[in-house]
Amino acid sequence: MKFCKAELADLGARASLAIAALMVMTASANAQQLPHSLRDALLGHKGPAEARRVAAPPVGRYVSESGGAFIFDQAAPQPLMKFDNSAEVWVLSAQPASRGDTIYRNDLGEPVLRVTKLGGIILFTDDAPMGAAAALSGRASSIQPPAIMSFNVFVQRVRIATARASRAAQRDIEFSTVEDVRPETSVLAADSATVVAEAFERMARKGDRSIIAKVFRVLLAEGRKPSAALKDGALTITYSPDQGLAGRPSSKRIIKVMNR
Repeated sequence: MKFCKAELADLGARASLAIAALMVMTASANAQQLPHSLRDALLGHKGPAEARRVAAPPVGRYVSESGGAFIFDQAAPQPLMKFDNSAEVWVLSAQPASRGDTIYRNDLGEPVLRVTKLGGIILFTDDAPMGAAAALSGRASSIQPPAIMSFNVFVQRVRIATARASRAAQRDIEFSTVEDVRPETSVLAADSATVVAEAFERMARKGDRSIIAKVFRVLLAEGRKPSAALKDGALTITYSPDQGLAGRPSSKRIIKVMNR
């Protein structure tokens, strides 16, 4: 049987199409046995690999859809979080949630972060109580404080906190320690002063100066359990060095005490 050149060309084209179709069918049939990247390359689309996320770094910086940025430190002994526009480091406690998620709460038991099974993060704030999605923007340095600090640095930190609290109160607020601060307790004592300043500034921004007016001095006291108490114009912040950063009350807990 003889074929003209046109017929031969047509047969060649049909054979090429048949081979190509067979290759695609074979690739589709074996797709489940192929690595995701190779399967996507063969089939020209993304399957379950699209849902997989790269593991987040131990310490990462995130940006929420509302624009706020924060650092989430999971490398520290306790999960820590710090917003870019604040000096306060929040100590979080992890709690299992539905669908394999994990909820991280503050010392009042309020949800702060929800990490989904696939690694997504939802941020809860006063402005976004229902939650706002947050995306990883990159790695960050740990926000775990040093174990000790010099006395001069401690004094400087307390002076800064005093100035911030006094500015928020629009009058002088006295800060003092109940007992001598030791090198191993200086970090937590200084941080306790910082969260007091954060509490004052937060109340000032909300216009709660009548609440701030109740306080004339702040006492930093070492104890077995972190707490805050207000009596006769003195706000006593008790810190427990054995508990690390969790050994002092957060600014939210301080505000709650002042509002009673």
